[in-house]
Amino acid sequence: MAQTAVSDTGTSTPKQVQKAQRKAARAKKNAELKTLEKNGYQPGGETNYPQNAEKKAAAAKAAFAP
Repeated sequence: MAQTAVSDTGTSTPKQVQKAQRKAARAKKNAELKTLEKNGYQPGGETNYPQNAEKKAAAAKAAFAP
C-alpha cells in the first residue's frame, strides 16, 4: 500500500524517465523518416535516393513559386 502512495505523488523514477526519453527519441526518428519519405525516400528499393529527393524538392519549390 505504501508503494501506491509513492507512485501517486507524481515523482518520476529513473525507469519512467528512460521510457519518456525513448518515446521522445522514437517520435523524433519517426517524424524525420516521414519527412524523408515525403521527399521521395523509399527504403529498400531505391538506389539513387539523393537525386530523386533533390528533383522532388525542386519541383515542389517551383510549384509554390509565384
